[in-house]
Parts: sequence; structure tokens; C-alpha cells
Amino acid sequence: MLSHEKVWSAIDALAARYALSASGLARKAGLDSTAFNRSKRYSADGRPRWPSTESLAKVMDATGASLDEFMALVEGDGTPARATVPLIGFAQAGAGGFFTDAGFPVGEGWEHVDLPGKVSEGAYALEVQGDSMLPLYRDGDVLVVEPTARVRHGDRVVVKTLEGEVMAKVLQRQTARQIELLSLNPDHPNRVLPRRDVEWVARIVWASQ
Repeated sequence: MLSHEKVWSAIDALAARYALSASGLARKAGLDSTAFNRSKRYSADGRPRWPSTESLAKVMDATGASLDEFMALVEGDGTPARATVPLIGFAQAGAGGFFTDAGFPVGEGWEHVDLPGKVSEGAYALEVQGDSMLPLYRDGDVLVVEPTARVRHGDRVVVKTLEGEVMAKVLQRQTARQIELLSLNPDHPNRVLPRRDVEWVARIVWASQ
């Protein structure tokens, strides 16, 4: 059952998952920086104020979180579990022998990173290298992807081609024959890839920003 406290706790938990404060999450979503402040959660006479559906939609669009992820936080206790996942560089991700055909990392000896949230088995982290993903992702940012997560229109994804190219893009459209990707950086072109040239696609579920 939805409650005022659970919805606001879920917003706080979502902010923590993306290494943001409540104010930082509001700014990332294009809202006033005070929109999610605790002082704004009740009116002057003590009545509870609820976040608007428009605000929640902007938050999910800005973070890439799905409605299912948000509702899982609402239905939980608002405190995300911690997880540890292997950390892989983008250069390593493009090399052969580091992933299965389904996009799961293989081998041992990886560095690991701790996350302020729960992820599915098989999730791993990729460290951004260079400026090709600006302004959204900077050099040194960590992206966590889940190979088992369903990808949909508008999701931020990591794509690996059979030639070893690894890129972070926004999934615009996918059919049985091709995948259309929007670039995160306006200086880099959008891409249309034949499905036969794509080794795997994995959804970005968390970013350290």
C-alpha cells in the first residue's frame, strides 16, 4: 500500500542509489533544487505533501530508473541493500575473452566496487574512459549494468559490437533487424547497427555521478 512516508523514502533511496542528495536528484531531474527537501514534504499546517506524477516521471527519466525499480523501493523499507560488483574498464570490455556471448563477465581477479543499492546477479561496473559520453557521464564515472534487465525505448544502455566496440547510448528503437541508438554526446553521431553486428546490449541501472 502506498503511503506518504514510503513514497518519500523511496525518493531518498533512489537518490542514494545514484550517489545523489535529495537536492541533487531534483536538479538532475530539472526541478527546483528544494523540491525534495524534507521541509517541502509537509505544508505549513502539517498536512502531507505528495510528489507529483510529473516530478516522479522526470526523476525516472533523468536517472534511467524504471517504474518497477521505483515501486520496489516504495514496497521495501526505503533503505537500499548494499552490493559489491566487479569493476571493468571500457578498454577491457572491448577486448575478447572478458564476457560471455550474453554479456556476463568471466574470469577472476577483478577489482570490485561497493554500491548503495541492490542489483541482480551478474551485474558489473564499467569505468568511463575519455569524454565521448559527456555531458552525462564523465571520465572516471562508474556505470553499473545488468545483463538480465529488460531494455526498453529510452533506456540508457551499454552496447558491445562483434568488432569489440563498446559504447554507452540511449536506446531509441530496436527491431529484429537493427538497433537505433542516440548519442549521449552531441559531438558524437547517433548510431544504427544491424542486429547481426551486435554482441550484447545491457541496461545501465546505476551511475556514480
